[in-house]
Amino acid sequence: MMRVCIVLVGLLSLLSIEAYEVGLTFLDSAVAQGAVCLDGSAPAYHMDKGFGAGIDNWLVFFEGGGWCNNVTNCLARRDTRLGSSKQMLTTETFSGMFHNKPKYNPGTHNYLASYLENATSGLLLYLLCTLFSDFYNWNRIKVRYCDGASFTGDVEEVDPKTNLHFRGARIFRAVIEDLLAKGMKNATNAMLAGCSAGGLTSILHCDNFRSLLPANTTVKCLSDAGFFINAKTIIGTSHIEGFYADVVNTHGSAKVLSPACTSKMSPGLCFFPQNMVQYIETPIFLINAAYDSWQVKNILAPGVADRKGTWRDCKLDITKCSSAQLNILQGSLLSLSIPLAHKMDVLGNMQEFLKALTGFDNSPSRGMFINSCYSHCQTGIQETWLRNDSPLLSNTTIAKAVGDWYYERGTFQKIDCPYPCDKTCHNRVFE
Repeated sequence: MMRVCIVLVGLLSLLSIEAYEVGLTFLDSAVAQGAVCLDGSAPAYHMDKGFGAGIDNWLVFFEGGGWCNNVTNCLARRDTRLGSSKQMLTTETFSGMFHNKPKYNPGTHNYLASYLENATSGLLLYLLCTLFSDFYNWNRIKVRYCDGASFTGDVEEVDPKTNLHFRGARIFRAVIEDLLAKGMKNATNAMLAGCSAGGLTSILHCDNFRSLLPANTTVKCLSDAGFFINAKTIIGTSHIEGFYADVVNTHGSAKVLSPACTSKMSPGLCFFPQNMVQYIETPIFLINAAYDSWQVKNILAPGVADRKGTWRDCKLDITKCSSAQLNILQGSLLSLSIPLAHKMDVLGNMQEFLKALTGFDNSPSRGMFINSCYSHCQTGIQETWLRNDSPLLSNTTIAKAVGDWYYERGTFQKIDCPYPCDKTCHNRVFE
């Protein structure tokens, strides 16, 4: 193992490939359990096996891709890659948090190089390499999204007219049980993660995931761009609240949601992280752009609230937003983090908001990296996860913040200054 580590360190300067392809595994055995995609096909995932010191560590990452909230929308989704494994590409690009080289997935921070130069013993070199190589040698799994409800649905009946299967929760359990059988039952470390709708999965299923793993396994959760807020649109209507209520009703998701939440409010409201996060007992880390591009386009200014297209250019490119639109977006920054501050008054100023967040910050088991970028999902892309020009908060990359939090080398709970102060952002520009 020591020789492998030394060879890897010696080759770091030669590595230049930021991504690679991983094949698709179909979980055919899940069909008999009724754990199937919208069209009744088998669920699927991509897996790159761990090696070396990471062989007993597992990253289980759930893909995103929005939701379908009624039969009509789910039918439109059923025969696409988001509703059928028959339509999925047979390979998936692994980059960023999924990469199998320490150059691209924590292991080569600048301060490590100076340590390596002064390492005089093979044992010290091995320990340093192991210490700073957080995820690249883990078992890395990306679960494909094909149920339309963040893996929460569980409806037994199937209408023969539509052949729609609402079985996301069964898929979640079948995948985890399959991975346990493949070695995760012996896990030293395990992390449930996801992006967008998959990031919501990691929030809603966090404690459930903990309960399925051995008691002696260190289990934590990571949500990337999954903190969807219950905000009103630019014309003051509640669009996303009704949409989520329909998702929960259509997919029968209520039984999967936390009873601690559903005993206090409607199941549809418990689909929002802001109402769920306080009940999560497992350590969790939130990564979110304060000006989340998906939420701006679909929650704040969806087409039904912007029929004249006044927000079109702003939604495509944040630099095209007017001063009035930016003022509204600054309010979204407040709204994004208010739930963590136990519903501080939205009319409060930024200083009051930051002060209200101290209750969340006091728990070292929780972390957050909320930057003032116009983006959506930052862990699975090399340029935003770990690169020389990656986004920074307190001069720290997302990769290092997550690694330090997971391995308890330090806490990280940071919220960026308002747009456009952060010059390290990789803001999305849509065509």
